[in-house]
Amino acid sequence: MTWRKSPPALMAAFAAALPNDPRVERRQMFGYPAAFAAGKMATGCWQEFIVAKLPESDRQILIERHGASAFEPMPGRRMKEYVVMPSAIVGDAKALSNWLAKAVAYAATTASASAIKKKGRAAPGKSTARPRTKTKTKKRR
Repeated sequence: MTWRKSPPALMAAFAAALPNDPRVERRQMFGYPAAFAAGKMATGCWQEFIVAKLPESDRQILIERHGASAFEPMPGRRMKEYVVMPSAIVGDAKALSNWLAKAVAYAATTASASAIKKKGRAAPGKSTARPRTKTKTKKRR
């Protein structure tokens, strides 16, 4: 499957709708413009769509009231918590800005992958590992 570039008008609408928030880090994801918060992708362009990471309640509102769909960049590869923003919202600068602000706020509250790996570790200098014991090793011949 060949991915298509996002239209310039979509990328401009996306850039204009991003909140002026110090938590927002603009960068590329899969070659498309995206916004990250706390190390997590909050929103971004993908082909001719804008996708956003939102909590369950907001995803349901978008799906049930506005006709949004779950984001599935490849068949069978659904990205959990991400939705494709409906074209009516993408075409409404104020509404798009409000939804992208919600996406940034939500992404900023979710744990990053590095935070999940660190979870449960002791404070610096305090090891939770068991003390090593000497074990007999067999000599190789």
